[in-house]
Amino acid sequence: MASTNQSPFYQKAESKFLDAQTDSEKIKWLDEMIKECPKHKSAEKMLANLKTRRKKLLVKLEKSSHGKKGSNAGKTPIKKEDMQAVIVGKSNSGKSSLLNLLTNVHPQISEFPFTTKKPIVGMMPYNHNTINIQLIDIPSIESEYYDKGLVHTTDTVLIVITNISDLKEIEEKINPHINSTSNKIIIFNKADLLSTSEKRKVSSTLQSKKYNFILISTFTNEGISELKDKIFLSFNKIRVFTKEPGKEKSKFPIVLNKNSVVKNVAEKILHGFSSKIKEARVTGPSSKFPYQKVSLNHELKDLDIVEFKIK
Repeated sequence: MASTNQSPFYQKAESKFLDAQTDSEKIKWLDEMIKECPKHKSAEKMLANLKTRRKKLLVKLEKSSHGKKGSNAGKTPIKKEDMQAVIVGKSNSGKSSLLNLLTNVHPQISEFPFTTKKPIVGMMPYNHNTINIQLIDIPSIESEYYDKGLVHTTDTVLIVITNISDLKEIEEKINPHINSTSNKIIIFNKADLLSTSEKRKVSSTLQSKKYNFILISTFTNEGISELKDKIFLSFNKIRVFTKEPGKEKSKFPIVLNKNSVVKNVAEKILHGFSSKIKEARVTGPSSKFPYQKVSLNHELKDLDIVEFKIK
């Protein structure tokens, strides 16, 4: 696939696609390439070829799933969003309660084991409802319906435990299936049942192993706000607001990869828009002072505000 005149994000996704070892991983990077592919008329053929290749891979995956037991047989592929996290854990760890608390879906919650038999998808609103993050609750690791494919292709794995001793067993099961680029967050649930000294002991143990972790309670909402922040930060993204001269900044931020520059903001608005920029100014963490005049190669930081003047 030619990458002529493609953005760095497209070229990176193409490189990852060519190195992918599994069809699921190839589909993940094809989705990224389709997202980053220019939408102008001269790129229509390229975009069509990408979509055709993706469709063929989906058909291949569906065929290979026939004959497998559980929900793997003929399962419907889940469209991956820009930011996706999969919730993993043992039965009755509170995975479904967590999805219910963080998103707009209400999965069946029961004390009986293996209630979840297929992946359940929800969207977690973040940053005052200006950003949506895709969360997927998959069947427990002990279940025949456990979906290792989703674990392999996701950006972030949320491991829910209620006991430190469960962590080793879960990691042994999922580690062979985790993408090398994925992040992990250990979520110790039911913290409301622990004493202060027990919480300190759990935190000390997880900290000594250098885990990215948090103690929460889906019953009392303890730690939920901090968890949302951790989930967003795990994607290594930044939020950049745009502003027209003399007007307020945009209500909804543009979400970009870390180390993105002003030119990336312009191209995210509209492909080719960067060539029309006469002047760019930045206010925020990456600027030395408000409305600093910068070049298109100026590296941005989270919560920057970019103002464009066009030719």
